[in-house]
Amino acid sequence: MKTTLDNKDINQLSKSWLMASWDWLWKRELPVLLAIFALFASLLIFALLTQFAVQDTPHEFDRYLLLLMRNPDDLSDPLGPRWLEEVGRDITALGGNAVLILLTLAVLGYLLMDLKPRLALVVLLATLGALAMSSTLKETIKRDRPDLVPHNTVVYTASFPSGHSMLSASTYLTLGALLATTQRRKRIKVFILTFCTTITLLVGISRVYLGVHWPTDVLAGWTAGAAWAMACWLLARWLQSRDAETPADA
Repeated sequence: MKTTLDNKDINQLSKSWLMASWDWLWKRELPVLLAIFALFASLLIFALLTQFAVQDTPHEFDRYLLLLMRNPDDLSDPLGPRWLEEVGRDITALGGNAVLILLTLAVLGYLLMDLKPRLALVVLLATLGALAMSSTLKETIKRDRPDLVPHNTVVYTASFPSGHSMLSASTYLTLGALLATTQRRKRIKVFILTFCTTITLLVGISRVYLGVHWPTDVLAGWTAGAAWAMACWLLARWLQSRDAETPADA
């Protein structure tokens, strides 16, 4: 009867252990570590962009990209046909307070009816938290709106960061991440996250296209909103792990 392990058995056990460890790391810990890294990277980029916002004059990068989207012969005219300007207003509305609050209320109602109050709390934090931070940052930094071109939509607040970009990043990315976790097929996960990311990008671009934000305002909104979305996703993951560890009859 065999009582000792030979080299072949040891190699097989080592491979099995490594595969099991990698599978555990990939499913549980690696996404968390990547999210934490991306969160801090986003905050660092936001801090760097803030340096541009507090300057007395806009950076050449801002001026160049803003003017690039305008007719050089008539700066009041965005590039493209007239209908494209209307499309820009439609897209920018997807990052407005009214649309995002209605969307959040709809998702909250669904989650509460589905008996998932903790996830409902995460969604509420994603929207209201980003709204509060955006308002606070605008009032603190007080960057003026672009004056190189006429505004093609009405604005009421300061310029930095872009509230539409920050709120859309936080809300859509959080909802996309939570929805993706409910899917098993990788291609569906990728589709959901790609769709939510595309909406976020289009909202930010529309703000520059309509002349109401400097490009660095939008970049700052994206990075701050993405950081908040990742923080909300980490919170949701932690809450779900607690639910999974709680006995059913507890």
